[in-house]
Parts: sequence; C-alpha cells; structure tokens
Amino acid sequence: MLENLKKEVIKAAQEGQRLDLCKHKSGNFSIRDNKTGYVVVTPSGVNREELTVDDICVLTVDGEIIEVKNGRKPSSETMMHLEIYKTREDIKAVAHTHSKMATSFAVLNKPIPAIIYEVVTFGLKDAVVPVAPYARPGTVELAKSVIEPVKRADIFLLEKHGVVACGSDIYEAFLKAQYVEELAEIYYYTLLINKGNEPESFSAEELESWKYPEKLDKK
Repeated sequence: MLENLKKEVIKAAQEGQRLDLCKHKSGNFSIRDNKTGYVVVTPSGVNREELTVDDICVLTVDGEIIEVKNGRKPSSETMMHLEIYKTREDIKAVAHTHSKMATSFAVLNKPIPAIIYEVVTFGLKDAVVPVAPYARPGTVELAKSVIEPVKRADIFLLEKHGVVACGSDIYEAFLKAQYVEELAEIYYYTLLINKGNEPESFSAEELESWKYPEKLDKK
C-alpha cells in the first residue's frame, strides 16, 4: 500500500541522517496521500539506514492504524504530524529534525528572525520562525502545542526539542528543514560578529509583497 510514498519517506529519513539533520533514530518524516488522505510515517526506534517499505506505517489522519508490518509502531511523534495535517489541509508532508544550530535556538526558546530573503519560502506570517511552547515528546500536549505555530509558519521550532518543517510534498518539507538550519547558522554568526546585537530583519509586509519577476513570468 502506498509503496511510492513509503519510498519517498525512507529517502528523506536517510538523507536527513546523511546531512546531519538528525542522527541515529531521532527525527521523523511523514507524507499525506492526496487520494486516500492516509498518512505514511516512519516507525519508532528503527535504524533509518535499515528501513524498508515494510517498516513504514500507514494511518488515517485521526490515528487509526491502516497498515503496520514486522511488529513496527508509528513514530512516537505521530500525533504531532497528524495534528499538523488536521490544522492545515494544504500541508502534504512533514519533516521533524534535530539539526544542531536551529535546535540550539529552540533550547533558548528564541524565534529566528527573517534576516535573509530566502525565508519568503517559509510562509512566515509574522516574519520570524516561531517556537512552539515546551511539551514532553510523544504526548498529546506536544501535538497540541504545534497548532498555533503551524497556522503562522511552514517552519517552526519545538522548545528544547527540535525543528518541524512542512511542505506540499516531502521534497519541499525536507528542503525547508535544510534552509532553516542554514538560516540559524547565519543568524548565529551575525549575532557573534555584531557582538550580540540583533541584526535588522525583514517585516512581514516586505516578505508578503515579494512577487516573481514579471519579465521572467511567461504566463
């Protein structure tokens, strides 16, 4: 069932480890199928380098198990993924990572401002990468904590935990997870160079006003 989506999730999970976005068995990835509405999600406690399609779990958006094999269990953060899908119909994929620099700001409960123009792809309604309030991993409380942030941004931090990136497909979600780590690194070095003083950042109005160059648009 949904073999192609399972393969896409596995590829994202393995690439996440290769790029140091998440190590060992940490982090989790999911995709919502456009036709059935089912969600495919990485399993709990499995070495991602050994993942096969038979390890990937399939659920409804309400958490009903549709397919599991080999005694696998869905990721402990599955409730968070499902809450995101229920909150925003446009989101079709979620990448949850523990990349070092972005997670460092999550530990500090510090939103990351829009200091480079690439953040126009982040869906930041408030011109910052927001932070969801702390809740214990794997709990209903954590799942509920992401509702407000995901209404305001496609990417947000989990306080003392990690990063969540959402997209129209797993490629987009994964790319955003990489971008936010780069943004966090640039922000860190900017603060360092500027002796702790905050850099100027873009306003929400400026980000919203960006449009594709008319001369390049053939439509």
